[in-house]
Amino acid sequence: MITTIEETTLPGVAETGVEASVGMGLSALAAAPDRLTAILGSCVGVTVYCPALRLGMLSHVLLPDSRGRSGHPAKFADSAVRHMCSTLAARGAKPDELLAKIAGGARMFGRGVHTRIGEENVRAAVAALDSAGVRIVAREVGGDIGRRISFDLSTGSVTVESIGRESRTM
Repeated sequence: MITTIEETTLPGVAETGVEASVGMGLSALAAAPDRLTAILGSCVGVTVYCPALRLGMLSHVLLPDSRGRSGHPAKFADSAVRHMCSTLAARGAKPDELLAKIAGGARMFGRGVHTRIGEENVRAAVAALDSAGVRIVAREVGGDIGRRISFDLSTGSVTVESIGRESRTM
């Protein structure tokens, strides 16, 4: 069953598995055989997976850190990772079993000081995962093109698609 961070069941959840899109600044929790997807530009998709439970979360991170600002926990890399770890732990995942994959963080808005948000999002996500002790096992980040990711909760794999490129499974 797929649930958003507020624990609201998404429509169409079935025992045969469903694919649900995670919007900007939101997270979703799901278990096998479901899939979670996101379309990313400068945002970063952070997946955290517990192989033993075949349970995981995808956060669609919009900004590097909360700096005390309010908002959905998934909006910011620092609060998203904390929330993902605590949510998974509450469902029986052990911290040392968690594996992370990250994608996105593209430079979508040209060059300049305020166009490095993608790089900052990647740095913040990596730092938050490191701080939480979650091992990053794969990443597909940077560049100047958007990506669509699909997180398969049956296997923990994340497929990354971009226009004009071969899809990559990590």
